[in-house]
Formats: sequence, C-alpha cells, structure tokens
Amino acid sequence: MQLIIRPFLSTDAPQIAHLLKRNFLEINSKDYPIEQMKQLAAEYTSEKIIEQAAYAHTYVAESAGEVIGTGTICPFWDSQTESIILSLFVQPEFHGQGIGSAIMNHIEHDAFYLRAKRIEIPASRTAKKFYLRLGYQIKNNEQTEDENGYLRMEKRV
Repeated sequence: MQLIIRPFLSTDAPQIAHLLKRNFLEINSKDYPIEQMKQLAAEYTSEKIIEQAAYAHTYVAESAGEVIGTGTICPFWDSQTESIILSLFVQPEFHGQGIGSAIMNHIEHDAFYLRAKRIEIPASRTAKKFYLRLGYQIKNNEQTEDENGYLRMEKRV
C-alpha cells in the first residue's frame, strides 16, 4: 500500500468526520458506553473539523485517494513550549498496519512538536498501549481518568 501523509484540506472534512464516527462507534465503544460514543460521533462534524484545523495542524493519511487516517497537533493552551495531540485515528480496517505510527512520526516533525518541551495526549483507554509503545507516559503517574474517561499522557522532548 502506498501511503501519503499530507496537510489537511477542507475538502477532507467529510471523510475525516466519517472516519472518526466509525472509530467511536466500532472501536472505542468497546471501552466506553455507547451513548457517550454516539455523542462524540455527532459532535465531530465536518464543520468542527474545519474549525479545529484553523488553529491546529491536521494531517491526513491517504491511500489510493482515500483518507484512511488523521492526526492533529496544536499548542497546549497557547503555550510556546507545550503542545497537545488532539486526535489520531485510523480507519478500523487499517488498524495494526503501522498507519497510526506513520502519522505520529509525521506529527513529530511538525513545528508545534519541534518547539515543545512537552507533548500531552488525552488518550482513550483504547489507545493507551499504542501511546505507551511510542514512549508516552501517564502524566504524573496518575492512573485516574479525566471527566471524559481519558488518561492524560505526556512525553518530554
């Protein structure tokens, strides 16, 4: 498979919204209540994705002209020394094929990543092991989840 990782275009938003919806409903719903996942799926519209891309750097993984993954990084609360990865998703049928790692590798060369001394990720239960393999640690060694059920993970760079 030929994989291209490129900057987000507003025309990608409908495919990304669909990709996120599938992940929430097909994958994350195994670790979270289905009603919570339905709510997230409804929130992540094309408009929200375009709005987020206005202040963040969003990337798209594409194969054969189809969007099969996405990742977004932005400053953490307008910090010049901290950034946050807001999302990293791959179409369910492509999980386990290295696409998420390829997107993360691309993000690690982004200006928001390179200027940061610390990167934070609100990781789902589903993604915790993936981020641990990439060298992220649970922030302050706290095993408790935030109000949305995410583990706060970080990497000092």
